[in-house]
Parts: sequence; C-alpha cells; structure tokens
Amino acid sequence: MRKSGWAVAAAGISSLVLLLTACGGSSSSSSSAAAGSGSTPTAGGGPSGSVNLPSPGTQVLIIERSKLGWVLAEANGLVVYTYGGDSKGGSPTCTGVCGTLWPAVTGLPQAGPADTLPGTLGTVSTTSGAKQITYNGYPLYTLKGAGALSTKGDGMDGKWHVIKLSSKDVIASF
Repeated sequence: MRKSGWAVAAAGISSLVLLLTACGGSSSSSSSAAAGSGSTPTAGGGPSGSVNLPSPGTQVLIIERSKLGWVLAEANGLVVYTYGGDSKGGSPTCTGVCGTLWPAVTGLPQAGPADTLPGTLGTVSTTSGAKQITYNGYPLYTLKGAGALSTKGDGMDGKWHVIKLSSKDVIASF
C-alpha cells in the first residue's frame, strides 16, 4: 500500500516537472529562424503518448482573426505590431519610454502548428542583449495593456501596424 502511494506521488511530481519545464523560459542565442523551423521536444515517452512541446523560451506566433481580418499574434492572442521607425534587418528603435508602451516580442520564434506564415521569422539583438523576434526582418512589438485580439494600436501615430495575413495562411489542423 505504501509503495503504490509513493508511485502515485512520483508520477504526479514527474508530470509537474514536465509541465514547468515546458512553460519555463530562457532565450537562445540563435540569430534567425525560418517560419515553422526549429526542433520541438517530444514528451510522453514515445509515439503512442507523445505530445509536442515548444522548447523553453519559445514564443509561438499564430494567425488570429481580429476585427481587421487575419493578423499575426502571440499564442496568448496579443496582436503583434511593426514600428515605422524600424528598418528591415536593423536594430529595434523603440526603446526607453517607447519600449514601455510597446514591449518587444522576445524569445525563440516558432509558427503555430496550424499556421503557415508567408514570411520569415527571425531575431535581432536589442540594446540589452535580448533576442527580439522579427517578421520579414522587422522587429515585433505588442501594445501594453491591450487585450487579446485587440488591434487598437494599428495606425497609432501613423507608425504602428498589425501584420495582416490571408485566410490562405490558416491551415486546418485536422
């Protein structure tokens, strides 16, 4: 009886460790990643019970339907933006006060499993050394305080823009 109680406790702790490992975060030093590329570790011990989990520090980007149509967003639904002051392939220019209202999207970029992005995901180094995610070479940001699927930052100051995509970029995951 005692042995089975320990076995149950050990199994529960193992599951918790696996969950926490999947949710943890540290950024990688990779300088670019193509859409949908990169390895995803498999958990569950084999093909019959496997679950694909992103590596720690991965930021999954997905295509979501908003009031403006299909847009690029973080997996939690926060719409991402590009800034007109940034140049393709250049360092992010929204820093300091700008960066507090428009936080950089950081981590290792990965397209969601049901999405095919027509552009390329990558990273660029920020002044603090973090890896900011880019789309087609442009750094990505979110609007502080915006809710999921909110596009209220689009067109703000004439410099902030959502990344509009097509319904063709959405693939059924059946």
